[in-house]
Amino acid sequence: MIELEKTYLAKELPKDLENCRFKEIIDIYIPKNSEHPSLRLRKNGNKFEMTRKEPVTDGDASQQKEHTIPLTEKEFEALNKIEGKRVRKMRHFYDCDGATAEFDVFQDDLEGLVVVDFEFENTKEKDDFEMPDFCLSDVTQENFIAGGMICGKCYSDIESDLEKFDYKKLFLK
Repeated sequence: MIELEKTYLAKELPKDLENCRFKEIIDIYIPKNSEHPSLRLRKNGNKFEMTRKEPVTDGDASQQKEHTIPLTEKEFEALNKIEGKRVRKMRHFYDCDGATAEFDVFQDDLEGLVVVDFEFENTKEKDDFEMPDFCLSDVTQENFIAGGMICGKCYSDIESDLEKFDYKKLFLK
């Protein structure tokens, strides 16, 4: 499956975001010693999966070839013991002019970081998409914010990268 996606830094949180449907996501990227692991173990609400992502074209992170294997909770718990880079976030689903904005509100060591993802059905839809007002900057092609790169880090590790976009920490009440 090809995933078409754009990722933005959030400029602000919509006032009613806390009332939107959400789920907890725990990602474990392996192997731990890889700079940018492409294999991800995920607890996605009450679903479990293992996914491998790789760019369709070098240098374009907006198109990823995605291979996903559904797991049982028991399989996830067994694999969860593998040492990997971890990250936890709350994903809020927000309606934005007929599209769904996925607000990832990072927890723990990355608290204050909020990114917004939009997924698309085709490249024309992706290419024609205009960034909403609640977004600060398109960071789709920024390596430092990719899931495999951000996992296992704390906010101070990426703060200088975020400052280049004049990003200010955001917190959901």
